[in-house]
Amino acid sequence: MSFKLTYSTMFDPPEELHRRFEEALAQVRSGLGARHRMHIGGQDVDGPATIEKRSPIDGALLGHFAAADAAQVGAAVAAADAAFAAWRRTPAPERIRLARRAAALIEERVYHISAALCLEVGKNRLEAIAETQEVADFFYGYATDFETNGGYDRVLPDDPLKDFRSHNRSVLKPHGVWAIVAPFNFPLALAAGPAAAALVTGNTVVVKGASDTPWAVRLLADCIRDAGFPPGVFNCVAGSGAVVGEALVNHPRVAGLTFTGSYEVGMDLARRMASGAWVRPCIAEMGGKNACIVTADADLERVATGIVRSAFGLGGQKCSALSRIYVADAVADALAARLVAAVQAIRIGDPTRRENWLGPVISASAVAKYQRFATELAAGGSRLLAGGRRLTDGPLAAGCYVAPLLAEAPHDHPLFLTEMFLPIAMMARISGIEEGVARANASPLGLTAGVYGNAREVDHFLEHIEAGTVYVNRPQGATTGAWPGYQAFAGWKGSASTGKAIGSFYYLPQYLREQSQTVVE
Repeated sequence: MSFKLTYSTMFDPPEELHRRFEEALAQVRSGLGARHRMHIGGQDVDGPATIEKRSPIDGALLGHFAAADAAQVGAAVAAADAAFAAWRRTPAPERIRLARRAAALIEERVYHISAALCLEVGKNRLEAIAETQEVADFFYGYATDFETNGGYDRVLPDDPLKDFRSHNRSVLKPHGVWAIVAPFNFPLALAAGPAAAALVTGNTVVVKGASDTPWAVRLLADCIRDAGFPPGVFNCVAGSGAVVGEALVNHPRVAGLTFTGSYEVGMDLARRMASGAWVRPCIAEMGGKNACIVTADADLERVATGIVRSAFGLGGQKCSALSRIYVADAVADALAARLVAAVQAIRIGDPTRRENWLGPVISASAVAKYQRFATELAAGGSRLLAGGRRLTDGPLAAGCYVAPLLAEAPHDHPLFLTEMFLPIAMMARISGIEEGVARANASPLGLTAGVYGNAREVDHFLEHIEAGTVYVNRPQGATTGAWPGYQAFAGWKGSASTGKAIGSFYYLPQYLREQSQTVVE
């Protein structure tokens, strides 16, 4: 198809996309309940335990997924370690070829994989297809970056010596076994993006997916295996963070780590990776408490569209989701009315169905958190403008559905500093752009931010906002929607450990270490 599906273009896809998705969904549903193994050392293996995965949509059994213990994690790391020497010596063109082959297989299977994502995560069909295509773009993009940069092998000037020829080079080399710990919300993209970067640069990989989403990583393993990567180069394990995650990040042969998750866990892992016999690289993306500033000069129709898409898409379960809205007092009432109308118009239900934009949250524990936060907002002086309850009408009772919550809250409400990871947006009034930026920057996190306003206000925002990924006057999403090759995705402050962006010019070198070579003839 000529149509390019991204998070920005997903709102008006061709009819063929829907037809092919529905065909794939029927095929995937026909195989539900199967047993799924982990992938270690080139073999599909069972584990000592099993994860019984049920869909948050309706509680349907999706499958039985093998889960590891600490010993099996050790076996996965050993397999990756044993494969490293040969993989690092594999010529760069061959690693690039295999990465592109994996990307092509993901594209071939895009509808099958996205149907599984819909059922496992509760994404709507367009979000799921977009995530799967994003994975292919990560493999293509990082292969091209490595190729374009000549494998990061640079010839430097010879030393100015009279009697000798002294040749100098700078070469970036892989570290070894790279561990990847992926979250539930983008279980495919946030496992595959780091894996693609680590693999193409010559590292070997062990991936652990979230306990809530073991299927996505298994599907990724299928694509990498079928692309022809050598045994042991890519391994995947499943299980709890307390057992499998701890065994992985504590293993002495793990040379580097990419983690996506909460600030608290990410900071703990970064400290631990820095506290051994030497500092090991830790690329940690640790969430956000993302703000949008709306001034009196904003186009409120554009604002309302962008806010709803960013605050409530995927049930607010994105690290880039909008959760703080700072709006000029002069337009606050008008914006609130537009937002309430837009929220009430959201179609909520089974996200595999074309007509539904919003599906369930990930689990019953997420529903309980939502209910607790709604109670805290009401008790803390907030005015609930929309939502605040679990949805149990008809078929929704079997799943994990909640109503998108919009609240106007006092500036000192403690939830303005809490990453809730749910469809909850809090609004507060400001005097203008200066106050809005100051309040946005008051969070210790700095992932994404947005602004709607005039040229002077935009200039002030871009000069002073403390966030790594920012959007201006964007109806496609006030704080969400980065795509490989179009927008890099970076975090500042407590949102990230490196300040370098996913999908940017600077991402691949984080998986490499520099060696300066001087050879005298």
